[in-house]
This record gives sequence, C-alpha cells and structure tokens, in this order.
Amino acid sequence: MRGYPHTRENHYRHDFEEADQQIVPTLTKLRTLTSDSALQQRNLDIIRPLTIQRFEIFRKAVATAQAGQWDEARKLLIETSAEDVMGQIRDVAGAMRAEEDRLFRLRRQAADDSQSLSAIVTIAGSALIVVLAGFSIFLVRQSSRARNDAEQKLRDANLDLEAAVDERTADLREANQEIQRFAYIVSHDLRSPLVNIMGFTSELEELRDDIFGRIARYSRAAAALPEPLPDSDGNQESGLTEEDKQLSEDFTEALGFIKSSIGKMDRLIGAILNLTREGRREFDPVQIETRALIEEIVGTVAHQASEANAQIRVEPLPDIVSDRLSLEQIFSNLIENALKYLRPGVPGDIAIKGRNKLGFVIFDITDNGRGIDPKDHQRIFELFRRAGVQDKPGQGIGLAHVRALVRRMGGTITVSSEPGKGSTFTITLPARWTMSRQGKSYG
Repeated sequence: MRGYPHTRENHYRHDFEEADQQIVPTLTKLRTLTSDSALQQRNLDIIRPLTIQRFEIFRKAVATAQAGQWDEARKLLIETSAEDVMGQIRDVAGAMRAEEDRLFRLRRQAADDSQSLSAIVTIAGSALIVVLAGFSIFLVRQSSRARNDAEQKLRDANLDLEAAVDERTADLREANQEIQRFAYIVSHDLRSPLVNIMGFTSELEELRDDIFGRIARYSRAAAALPEPLPDSDGNQESGLTEEDKQLSEDFTEALGFIKSSIGKMDRLIGAILNLTREGRREFDPVQIETRALIEEIVGTVAHQASEANAQIRVEPLPDIVSDRLSLEQIFSNLIENALKYLRPGVPGDIAIKGRNKLGFVIFDITDNGRGIDPKDHQRIFELFRRAGVQDKPGQGIGLAHVRALVRRMGGTITVSSEPGKGSTFTITLPARWTMSRQGKSYG
C-alpha cells in the first residue's frame, strides 16, 4: 500500500484487492481449525478486529488515491502507521504461532508415546497369538489322537455289534423258521384227528334215525300199538314218548354243536396254515399304481357296499414300490372290515387317503362305523382276539395277518377310534421297499 501512492502502479493495488478478498475467509477457517484451543480463540478475538480495521484504512487510502488525492492518501497511511496496529497483529500472530508450536510438540510426543505403546501392544499381542497358536496346535493334536482312539473303539464296537446282530439274527431266523415248521406240523397233524371226528360225527348223524326209530318201535311193541306209516321225510320216530323225543332233540343239538365246533376248528387250522405259508412266501417289490389297485378292490366289494348302503371314496394316492399281493391283502381286509362293522341305519362312508412323507407313504382308511374302544386298540391286532360285540362272523385273524404283513414290509399300522365315532387305520410303508428293508416275519 505504500508502493501504490508513491509509484501509482496498479499491480500494487491488485495485490491488495486479492488479499482483501481472502482475509475474512482465511480468519474464519483459522477459527475453525483452532476450535479445540481456548487460548487461540481468544487470540483470534484480538487479531480479527485489528486486521479488519487495518484493511478498512487501506480501502480508504485506495479510494482517496483513485480520486486523484495522492498526497492525502500517502498522509493517511503515514498517520495510521504511527498507531502500530501491524505491530499488535504481528505480536498476536507470533503468540499464536508459538502456541501452535507448543501444541505440535505435545501432540508429537503423544503420538510417539502412542506409537511406542502400540508397538508394545503389538509385540505382546503377537507373542500371545504365538502362545495361543501353540496351545491350539497342542489341543488339536490331543483332540485328533482322542478322536482317532474313539473312532477305533467305535469301529471295534461296530464290528462286535454287527457280529452279535448277525448271530442273533441267525438265531431268530432259525427260531422263527422252527416255529413256522412247528405251527405247520401241528396244524397239519391236527387235521387228521379232526377228519376222523368229522367222519364219526357224520356216522352218528346217520345212525341217529336208526337208533331212535328202533326205540320208537320197541316202545310201540311194548304198548301193543299198531305200526304207524313213515311221514314224507321217512321219519319213523312218531311213536316216541315225550321223554324219548326230548332225548332225540338233545342228541340232535349235541351233534350240531360238535359239527359247529369242528367247522370252527377247521377254519382256525386253515388260518394257521395260511399264516405259516404267508410267512415263508418271498416278497416281490414292484412299482404299484396304488389308486388303481384299491379301485380294483373296491370293485370286488361293490355289491357288499350297495347292500350296506355305503359309499367308498378313493382319493388321489401316491404310488409305491412294494409287494403287490401283500398290499392287496392289507387293503382288502381293512375295507371289508369297514363294511362289516358299519353302524345300523347310518349310511356308510369309507375314505382311503394317502400322502408322502420323508421317504414313506402314509395311508389312512377312515370309516364312520361303530368304532373301537381305546382299551381294545392293541387287542384287535392279536391272533384269534376280537373286540366289541361278536355279532359278525370271523376268527380274529384278519388284523393280525395285516399287522404281520405290514411289519414284513418294513412299516407300521395304528388305529385311532372311539365307540360310535368310526375308526381310522393308518398304515406307514416305505415308498421304495427292497429286500434289505424287510421287517419281522411271523413267529
């Protein structure tokens, strides 16, 4: 500013104008940068008004010079210089610089201390990591040795277990075969005396007319009565006394009981033979379209369903790989039982449903029949055991046979039922049955 009034060269004025534009933003930035120091903020409170005041005088001198009053401009600068405002600004700026130098030294020292501490922590951490790594390696080796020992023991135990299982399985198979042979022999040998009993019973039935005919003739001869003519059936017992007639009726009733018992025993022996034959039969797993199979079964019992006023609904069913004959026997027995034990006077409703779950196929056979008491839910699957009112023909073999077949096919069967609320038989079978999945046989 001294050069401009003396030389009147504009580049001096341009330098001032450039500085004038920058001074206020620069002071503002400086206040922001030193906001963490109360001392520097106080120094700025001193230097800012002095600087603004000094630049205001410079602007006034420029304006005076541009008005052509160059002497007045030089005089104004000389007079304001005497106030030594620039000296105050330099002193405050020097104090601020000294404070920043002091803070810089402190921060550098703190940084050095922090770096040293960081180095110590890093070294200590590295040492700890090395120790932990070594300990981890030790533990891993120990664990690996323990695991290898455990695996070896497990392999040995598995070998022993497999040997024991094979031995027990062979024993069970042999025992089961022996039981089957025994059941076959016993049931077969029972047939021989049963046939004799049936034969002698037939002979007794034939002799009955002759015996009581003679008794009638002897009674008439003793009473000197004429010989009556035989009736249309050839019956010659018309001359029997009341006591002899009662004896004849008792004799006939006894023969009827004997024949009925013989027929029941014959059916039971036949059922035992069928069960032992079924236990020996080899299963043949094939792909089965389940719905078509059950619809065939439903077609064979359509007449029974019509007579019982019942409908049989077959919903979409998943296909299965299993033994076809066994599956036919299972569903035939359950559907026939459902038709047999419907509630009188109530239209029957039987539904067959199915679904897949985790490699198994689950079938539900539901009816609205008379139901089964919960205490008999296990009893009905036992051989020759029946539950509820015995007003229907049967030997208590069907459900036992069904459970045996289901078990051999690697599945399970359960029942959910209450009296008067119908029954639901649930069968769970492998979706793809193979010989390796064969379950328990009979015996």
